[in-house]
Amino acid sequence: MQPLPAAYAAHLTRDRRRSAHTVRAYQATAERLMRFLEQHRGEGIARDALGSVTASDLRAFLAQRRSDGLGNASAARELSAVRGFLAWAGVEAPRLKGPRVKTGVPRPIAPDEVVALAEEVADDARAPWIAARDWALLLLLYGAGLRIGEALSLTGAALPMGETLVVTGKRSKTRVVPILPAVAEAIARYADLQPWPIPRDAPLFRGAKGGPLAGGVIRRSVQGARGRLGLGERTTPHALRHSFATHLLGRGADLRALQELLGHASLSSTQVYTAVDAAHLLDVYRNAHPRA
Repeated sequence: MQPLPAAYAAHLTRDRRRSAHTVRAYQATAERLMRFLEQHRGEGIARDALGSVTASDLRAFLAQRRSDGLGNASAARELSAVRGFLAWAGVEAPRLKGPRVKTGVPRPIAPDEVVALAEEVADDARAPWIAARDWALLLLLYGAGLRIGEALSLTGAALPMGETLVVTGKRSKTRVVPILPAVAEAIARYADLQPWPIPRDAPLFRGAKGGPLAGGVIRRSVQGARGRLGLGERTTPHALRHSFATHLLGRGADLRALQELLGHASLSSTQVYTAVDAAHLLDVYRNAHPRA
């Protein structure tokens, strides 16, 4: 019989179409909870026994996780994963107030810093086609607001790049995003320079040996480039997506349109960018107003 955490992971993959990263994280939480309950109660825990889990049990579990160094945000995610696991098992989770999490405001990168970052990453590449690849990929993240996983999942079917691109995002939801001419040109140049054929079902972005490009490669390149440029630690590939959203909003983009472009399931996920723009306006006011 399949262990409960593994069965839960199979459900998330098959029925909920969650990403591999989410499935691994939720399965790990379920395994930690099961181990904790077995130690806490001194007996094995079957599916039926999950119905007797109390708020006190969950508080003790979170306290143990806190002792491992979990912060508020991570503890809140852990509790959310526990609730999902219990709900899947047919159990109503005990009422328990989660830790308060302060909503972080994404910090955008200035347009000139985006270009400088992409140029620095490309200049550090060990081959011209790799330089063209990194330049094209970073421009795509900023120019179209893609998540890095979305960009790396593109295949040869995206070529030749037109004015729009169909992107598959979280939970296999698709959306159409506009592509700037400069981005399309950068991708076309990379496709011409890279040494392998790119059939419609093959990855568009390739690693140095021809396999699919790993996100960690780009993250490490960006980390090195930001250090050389003196940019902050929040300058990451994902920050380019934040910058895309913030700069569009600052130029008057409609919040609903921005939601569609980013592929957010709920408007509340997009509304965080209004705080970014408000913070920018406040900075402008403080720096410019004679009475500020």
